[in-house]
Amino acid sequence: MIPENFKNRMKEMLGDEYDDFIAALEKNEAIRSLRANKLKCSAQHFEKICNFKVDPIEHIAFAYRFYEDKIGGNALHHAGAFYVQDPSAMLPVAAAKRIIWPGMRVLDMCAAPGGKTTQLASLLLGEGCLVANEKVTSRARILQGNVERMGIKNAVVTNCSPDIIAKNYKKYFDFVLCDAPCSGEGMFRKYDNAADEWSEENVLLCAERQKEILHYAAKTVAGGGYLMYSTCTFSKEENEDVITDFLENHSDFEMVPIDEDVKSVTSESIGMPEARRFYPHKADGEGQFLCLLRKEDGEKFDISFEDNLKKMKKEEKTVCEEFLMDTLGYVPDHIRFLRENAVLSDDLAAPDGTFSCGVTLGEVTKGRLVPHHHFFSAYGAEMLRRVDLSLDDPRVAAYLKGEGIAADIENGWCAITVEGIAVGGGKAVNGYVKNHYPKGLRLRD
Repeated sequence: MIPENFKNRMKEMLGDEYDDFIAALEKNEAIRSLRANKLKCSAQHFEKICNFKVDPIEHIAFAYRFYEDKIGGNALHHAGAFYVQDPSAMLPVAAAKRIIWPGMRVLDMCAAPGGKTTQLASLLLGEGCLVANEKVTSRARILQGNVERMGIKNAVVTNCSPDIIAKNYKKYFDFVLCDAPCSGEGMFRKYDNAADEWSEENVLLCAERQKEILHYAAKTVAGGGYLMYSTCTFSKEENEDVITDFLENHSDFEMVPIDEDVKSVTSESIGMPEARRFYPHKADGEGQFLCLLRKEDGEKFDISFEDNLKKMKKEEKTVCEEFLMDTLGYVPDHIRFLRENAVLSDDLAAPDGTFSCGVTLGEVTKGRLVPHHHFFSAYGAEMLRRVDLSLDDPRVAAYLKGEGIAADIENGWCAITVEGIAVGGGKAVNGYVKNHYPKGLRLRD
């Protein structure tokens, strides 16, 4: 049931549009949509191989409506070919697509479960630095899993409070996304418990928390950089009032217009032409508020923390290099250790609270390397030994259940790909591939 106090607030806010808004919440089903993963396949390839019906969403690149149930078990989902995400949740990144380019330093301050992080990664194309932070440890683990599944090579997943991120990365990022935790009014249609947990008191509590998070997010923005603030709620207190408070206390920022494609499916915000609101009675999707801010030109600093990535001993480095030459035919730059795992870290750095950095290569033990799933997901499509399966091949389901599969392939570590997209790895021995797909990800009967 939609709370009456919420209805009254929305009626005052929307006026003549109120009846259409409530009808959309009460009668229509939530839109089901996904975003194809540009890091692993082109839109054309995804549309060609997808084995369930999808329809493109015109105003968001790589976005599609779908109609099937339980697509999480689909092999293409396991392979990271797509991410299930509401159209409105894609808007904050889509609205800034023309100011994000490969090589930038980017922060997703409140990143779990990873929809916007993986969308940002698709714009960076593996170049630059993407810090994906989540304060809640259990949610940070989910975030890390999605970064691995989508094959992202240039992300640092951290589990820190906003003030620590601000301390570590002062004036560092070219683009910062602050998709702040909110009262969730925009999710009433999608999640029953969102309405049950709503209260005006919680709206005000969320607004105070959002002001604090946004304040710390601003500290990480480099001179000339951008800050996107977004929520999945409708309340003025959590949206326009937060921005008003922010601008009163941060005179070095100003609001700037968003991408025209997103502007066409959103409504003007309350008293803020540059900020936008997304309503379910106006376009497919749930609720969303977004406001893009630019910081005046000025300083850009480097990181200010001790890097937890450690150099390897000569024998450990030799083991990793031999593995990489055997599987890839070349050795990527910057092989280092993060705790017990070797990582391919490029020019990234790992502060305290880092869960993963770059691509987790694997664990060096007893003179050999045991590869990690992240390596197969990120590099599998370019490995020298690959078992490429079609979606209708029965070996796909067998592999995803953890079973070994037959394959005519040279002995050694290999990637399992589905329609050319890396899903995981295995070790080929005399025509049989021993399964290396993580137990926690496997299909269950």
